[in-house]
Amino acid sequence: MANLQILLRQHVGAPCAPVVKAGDRVEKGTLIATPTGLGANIFSSAYGVVEDVLEDRIIIKPDEEQKDEYVKIPEGSKLDMVKAAGVVGMGGAGFPTGVKLGTDLQGGYILVNAAECEPGLRHNIQQLEDDCAKVIRGVKHCMEISNASKAIFAIKKKNEKAVKALREALKDEEAITIHLLPDIYPMGEERAVVRECLGIELNTTQLPSAANAIVCNVETLARVAEAIEERKPCFSKNLTVIGKINGGNEPHVFMGVPVGTSVGEMIERAGGIDGVYGEIIMGGPFTGHATTEDAPITKTTGGIIVTIDFPDLHGASVGLLVCACGGSEERMRDICQKMNGVVKSVARCKQAIENKPGAPLKCERPGNCPGQAKNNIQFKKDGCEYIIIGNCSDCSNTVMGSAPKMGLKVFHQTDHVMRTIGHPLYRYLRVSKQVEQLPEGK
Repeated sequence: MANLQILLRQHVGAPCAPVVKAGDRVEKGTLIATPTGLGANIFSSAYGVVEDVLEDRIIIKPDEEQKDEYVKIPEGSKLDMVKAAGVVGMGGAGFPTGVKLGTDLQGGYILVNAAECEPGLRHNIQQLEDDCAKVIRGVKHCMEISNASKAIFAIKKKNEKAVKALREALKDEEAITIHLLPDIYPMGEERAVVRECLGIELNTTQLPSAANAIVCNVETLARVAEAIEERKPCFSKNLTVIGKINGGNEPHVFMGVPVGTSVGEMIERAGGIDGVYGEIIMGGPFTGHATTEDAPITKTTGGIIVTIDFPDLHGASVGLLVCACGGSEERMRDICQKMNGVVKSVARCKQAIENKPGAPLKCERPGNCPGQAKNNIQFKKDGCEYIIIGNCSDCSNTVMGSAPKMGLKVFHQTDHVMRTIGHPLYRYLRVSKQVEQLPEGK
């Protein structure tokens, strides 16, 4: 087992402060860093010795033999135990769950984000297929903590095996129902989950609490159950490895991976990289970023993707259409450079709102997009031959309504991933945005 690199910032908020030093022995579950503001406790994910404490991470040399036992968190109220366990939003956002659950919903809703929104990833769906009972127990704990009277699982209709498992498990649960989602991106965006489940449109500054709801990811709820029932700290992660892998380009799902494990080690566990590749992505095709084999996974790492090589644009002029649902402008510039293109024009989807200077963009109505003709006209006027888009399913569809007519050649920022995993490219929207629901949500 190689050294573990445990980052001090694995959550929304400030980095944690180390409470160990080089030479200290640690066990699985030893508290090694604590919040300095908004944040969550960080624990050792292995038995071993602290080799170094750096500005942004703690490096642990694991023992060759690893026991299953772990240091348990203290007994306390359910909310206190979630906080003590360091549980965060494990779908990628990383907001401290103990803070989120501190909201009194006064009879509102726990909304379970089971969308597995990013194409290619399936660890959340596998969790439901294999052990949805743990997730349901986590839901009930969250309902009790936050004073919610109802809960809804939001899951894509296409995940038939997981839906069947949920229907069977929830048949006698009067307060918990299922809402089926269409197979479009970004149905897992939390305001989209609120809209689809409750019919409430939140603006870009509002949290789900404005709809009397809390949105929690599937894995987060499983970790809540572990914290309360097993007094288990949050030091492991479920994730998907997929792409140009010797083991095949189907999803390789790994459950309970020690936080701090390297990307390269996980790729090797999946079979190793198959020949020449384009890049390694940490996260999903839309919102992930390029990474390296020595980078460590964190509590929020959902996917590791090895892609085919990029096409070569031979220095052609490129326009970037930046969307709140996909990569940032920085990420799109990175992709353009890897394609050997030259950025000549940048535009923003008109629904992409910057609430504060420098803050991540937020979509006004995620998944429901207006036309993009104005931006395409700008790209044509600026002399672009190609455009790279990072838009949602509906937004990509609106781009295609005018771009080809103007002679603009379109790439989606996820194209190299979609081609790698055999997924349809994001261009035209060919599925309905509405799906038939189960009778009474069961």
